[in-house]
Parts: sequence; structure tokens; C-alpha cells
Amino acid sequence: MSLDVSPALLEQAQQGEVRTSDFLQCIRDSLPYAWNLIEGLALRLRQGDNTFVDNQVPPPSEYERGQLLRVLSSDAMRNALEAHFGVKLAFQNCHRVALFRKDQLGKTYAEFISPRSQLLNQSPELRDC
Repeated sequence: MSLDVSPALLEQAQQGEVRTSDFLQCIRDSLPYAWNLIEGLALRLRQGDNTFVDNQVPPPSEYERGQLLRVLSSDAMRNALEAHFGVKLAFQNCHRVALFRKDQLGKTYAEFISPRSQLLNQSPELRDC
């Protein structure tokens, strides 16, 4: 299961719109590794002058890797995180998450998400991740 949804949040969803803050709290509580990784990257991006920042350190276990894959494979979660942190998320392999400044989605972003970059980012160690 991707998220641990409280009965109150489930009831909110059944009755109509869900408050973004409640959805974000559910993500934060359910997928703490993924949340903390993205939050840390967002802080690095805000503190520096780079167009983007990324993570190249594999998760400590398959449990954490699963959290990262779940949060990035859900459009709803991904969109909520992008809006919350004011970034554009990009993803390669099992753990290379990058955060880009939304107002600087130029050549660097296009290169990061290109088929060429995906192929160059492969290695035998990552084949089964």
C-alpha cells in the first residue's frame, strides 16, 4: 500500500475535495524516507545557485526504495510535492531524484530527462533496482 490513510482523511475524500495540507501530511507520515529526501533536496536547491540538485545515493534498503518509487510514480503525490516545494521533479533509475527550479527548465532539464541521459545512467549495479 502506498499511503496510510486515516479514517478521517478517507472520510474527507469520500465527501469531496481533500485539503492539500492533509494530503501532504499523509504523504509525509506514510513515506518518510521519500519525503525527507525530497525535502532535503529542496532545501539544497533553495540555498544554492544551481539550476538543479540531485540524489545519487541508493536508499539504504528495498523498503526505502519502495517509498521513493511510490511517491514518484503517483501523479497526485508528485504534483502535490512539486507545488509544495515549488520545484519540478525528475527521476532516473531507482534513486536518482532531481529537483529543478521551475523557472529554469531549459537545456539542463531537457538533457536530464532525455533518453540519452537515461541510457548513460545505466550500470550493471542498477539493473535490478
